[in-house]
Amino acid sequence: MRKLINAPDDFVDEYLAGILAAHPGALRAVSGDGRALARADAPVPGRVGIVTGGGSGHLPVFLGYVGRGLATAAAVGNVFSAQSGDAAEAAVRAADSGAGVLCLYGNYTGDRLNFDLACDLAADDGITTRTVRFTDDAASAPPERAAERRGVAGLFFGYKCAGAAAERGDPLDAVTAIAARTNAATRSAGVGLAPTIIPATGRPTFTLEPGEMEIGIGIHGEPGIRRGPLQPADAVADQLLDTVAPELDLARGDRVAVLVNGLGATSREELYILFRRVAARLGDLGVGVHRTWVGEYATSMEMAGASLSLLKLDDELAGLLDAPASSPFFREGP
Repeated sequence: MRKLINAPDDFVDEYLAGILAAHPGALRAVSGDGRALARADAPVPGRVGIVTGGGSGHLPVFLGYVGRGLATAAAVGNVFSAQSGDAAEAAVRAADSGAGVLCLYGNYTGDRLNFDLACDLAADDGITTRTVRFTDDAASAPPERAAERRGVAGLFFGYKCAGAAAERGDPLDAVTAIAARTNAATRSAGVGLAPTIIPATGRPTFTLEPGEMEIGIGIHGEPGIRRGPLQPADAVADQLLDTVAPELDLARGDRVAVLVNGLGATSREELYILFRRVAARLGDLGVGVHRTWVGEYATSMEMAGASLSLLKLDDELAGLLDAPASSPFFREGP
């Protein structure tokens, strides 16, 4: 295991301490164990709070999107493990200004259980909450079981759109509706080339033979939809696009936002090669690309591979995507 760590059991607490030390004006701990963090100015008066969370190992998801025009607080779990109910509750309480709190996170069992518990406990003290779970991973279940799908890098679009709606002062039900619309209009699919190694175990999350790739792999190494020989970048881009685009019913004249995301050990140059092919294919379909993000937005430690996320836009979602936002890990606009 080639990692710059101390004791594996201290990995999460030490990287969180490092983030707080590096960004004291932006983030603060809001739980005794330091596993819940919030904007330094949270709660924001008169604004809906947005809380997210999940396991470590995915920076900048989840904590990296705590900031202006994004999320208000995040609960942090161990590597690839759900946050605790206590951390989720602390994050919800820290985000509440009296306008209510939206819990926005990926659709994983542990996250669901602990956020549901946190919301129940917060409700006992009069805090109103709503929940939207992202289910953008088109490769993780067929369309007729879309509610079972995992949330992956497309959650970035949820933070951006819901966060902008909260920042402009929308009420809780409206912010929730924006998040749900964004989820419904987002599809993602990934490709894995090599696994990550979890610090606590020292073992890879999955195995691939030399020269193999896996289409549809999850961000924790969950099985994909097919394995085979590593193919040229254009063929990989085609397979990812052919997985996500048909479900969005794209037609000539439609607009999309595109996210080409690196999983931790894939160069940005390779990601731009993938985007080049995706952009050309969308152009052939007569689909306009309104915004593009290429880089690491939802990683899996040092997993080699990439994912493609498309968000089909209407005028309101496009405007929300264009709104300024900033966190220690992400900045757009003034």
